[in-house]
Formats: sequence, C-alpha cells, structure tokens
Amino acid sequence: MSHDTWIHRIARRAVRPLAATAVTPNHLTAARLVSGVVAAALLCVGDAPWTWAGAALFLFSMLLDRADGELARLTGRHSAFGHRFDLWTDAVCDTAVVLSLGIAQRAGHFGHWAPLMGLLAAASVALIFVHVLATDRRLGPGSVMFQATAGFDPDDAIAIVPLALALGAGDWVLAAAAVAAPVAAAVVVWHLRRLVAERGG
Repeated sequence: MSHDTWIHRIARRAVRPLAATAVTPNHLTAARLVSGVVAAALLCVGDAPWTWAGAALFLFSMLLDRADGELARLTGRHSAFGHRFDLWTDAVCDTAVVLSLGIAQRAGHFGHWAPLMGLLAAASVALIFVHVLATDRRLGPGSVMFQATAGFDPDDAIAIVPLALALGAGDWVLAAAAVAAPVAAAVVVWHLRRLVAERGG
C-alpha cells in the first residue's frame, strides 16, 4: 500500500525511540498479529464494553501495522521474511475483523444472514490478499502499491469496521461491506492480473 498516510506519519514519530533498542520490526508485526486477532474476537461478542475494547485494540493494531515498516525503514532492518510476515499478518487481521462484523451483528437487523454476509465480505478481503501475495511473489517486494489520497490509502478503510461497531452502525456497514467488498475484490484482482501481464511476470 502507501507509505505516507496519516497513520504512517504518526507511527514514524512513535517508533523513533525504538530505533536504538533491541525491538525489531518483526516484534511489532507479531504484536500487530496478536492484537488484531484478539480485537476481532472481542468485537464478535457484540456487547458494548467488549466492542469498545475491541475497536480500540484494533485501531492500535493498525498503528502497529504501520509502525513495523517505519521501524524497518528507519533502522535498515529489512528482510524478505519480515516483508512476507507483514503481508500475511495484514491478511489474517483484516479478514478476521471483517468476519467479526458479521458475527457481531447476528442479533441485528439481518439476523442469521449477518454471519453469512460477514463471511462473504471476509472471503472477498482474503481473495484480495491472496492476489496481493501472489503478485508480490512474482514481481518482487514493493510491487503492489496503491496511491494515498488526502493522507489515506485503501487499506485504511478497514478502520471503518471497528468504529462502526463501536458507534452502533454495524448493520449499515455490514450491508455496505457485503456489496462493496466483492466489487473491490473484482477490481483489485483485475488490476493485479493486468500488472503482472504488463511486467511480463
């Protein structure tokens, strides 16, 4: 994705004190994985205190997601493993939080359809990451980049999920995700396949 969003700028400042320590980018990625999965589990509960805790924890995990790359760039601690670890962690956390949206709304307007809608949206997110990972493997690290607009990149949209659940707008966002995620997956897959074809991958 991009490296110059608002979250990246915050993370850039936050990791500077870590540059001279034993903390590595992979440590931050591991913390992102744990916090993201735990946050998704908390959001599944559907009760207000757990939802607020899950939302806050997932937003923190998003900051960690940007922080690992910023620390790698600041310290020169780049590795092929770290890059892949970061991508796989993003895939797991983003897919899990979208799935949690459907599970959390099972008592909402859509009833027993809510988990299925969440599963459809989560599968679409997973499909995007499968193609991102495949393209990255074929064309090399950094080959998949999306331009930031007004300080936000497409990946930042995942923050809408925990915020919507915390603010009681889960049904609206679930309905939007069930429609928009498959469309986004189709567009991204088409774009990435064209990118591979153009570069002779």
